[in-house]
Amino acid sequence: MGQNYPLVSINLLSWNGQKYIQGCLESVFKQTYPNIEVLALDNGSTDRTVEYLKEIKNRRANLRIIGFYSKNIGFAAGHNQIIKESRGEFVLCLNQDIILDKNFIKEAVKLFNNDEKIATVQGKLLQWRKEYIDTTGLVILKNRRIINQGQGQINKGQFEKVKEIFGADGAAPVYRRKALEDIKLAVRQRTDIQNHNQIKDLSDFGEYFDEDFFAYKEDVDLAWRLRLYGWKAFYQPKTIAYHDRTSGESAAKNYFSIIQERLKIGKFGKYLSFKNQRLLQIKNEQLKILLKHSLWFLPKEICSWIYVLLFERYTWKAIKDLFKQMPLAWRKRKIIMKNKKASVKEMSRWFK
Repeated sequence: MGQNYPLVSINLLSWNGQKYIQGCLESVFKQTYPNIEVLALDNGSTDRTVEYLKEIKNRRANLRIIGFYSKNIGFAAGHNQIIKESRGEFVLCLNQDIILDKNFIKEAVKLFNNDEKIATVQGKLLQWRKEYIDTTGLVILKNRRIINQGQGQINKGQFEKVKEIFGADGAAPVYRRKALEDIKLAVRQRTDIQNHNQIKDLSDFGEYFDEDFFAYKEDVDLAWRLRLYGWKAFYQPKTIAYHDRTSGESAAKNYFSIIQERLKIGKFGKYLSFKNQRLLQIKNEQLKILLKHSLWFLPKEICSWIYVLLFERYTWKAIKDLFKQMPLAWRKRKIIMKNKKASVKEMSRWFK
């Protein structure tokens, strides 16, 4: 439709989303931006999500169903598959529990047009209660805890300026395809994925989101890699959406509040969160920065291991799987460090 309206792919990954799917897609089809394609993939739903998608696809010419998987292959692998099938210059990886403002895509594309090095646009996500902020972007602390900026605060107009941020939260990030292709990691061998029968073209296999993460912190890992490769992320307050966050951590910073928040997460989420936090650091850490932050990082890391060993025996499997996945993580690290463009000084400024 021309340079003024580059194609935007809205990629929806659903899983038991009967409660959300209709409202989410209705907000997608109400977008004022004129050039979109909508792709959906169901990740093994056992409710009526699949029936709804089959019914609506006959009424929406610009909705393409990528597939209905028999089991949940994870957030990372699911979105990787849709990204490969999509054609847009920009890609929105959309959670099913999101309602988009009608100008969401329009405002995101405007910001992308300001700078070709912008890889990611983060919108202002509000909780469904509307007066509370869900996220205005990812913040990485010196102790390596990752929080959502503004989460839980009453929305009083305190986040109304366009601002460069560390990276975008995974609920509704918009990516520049050129950036995704730049940081894609093709490290798995054909034998690694011989049972991954959802992949249509093994010769082009490569990961945008790290599929060893399955879910949890895969958005942080991608944001960190984009930063290392020299790409930028920006927060756009006019890009508004509403999110019914069903998992994840708040912006709490003291240890007691962190433990309280962790107690709200299910066992599988705790397993993934513990394992993936260490994987993303193995892949992306720079030793000079980590040593400089050791006074913040070491106490938090020691406390995390003690807490898991003493109080979360069901999370012990995460330790075993962490060691199993470490060799591949090291292979990915070598590629990342070989191709990184950002200096230590540039990366240091993102740790708060």
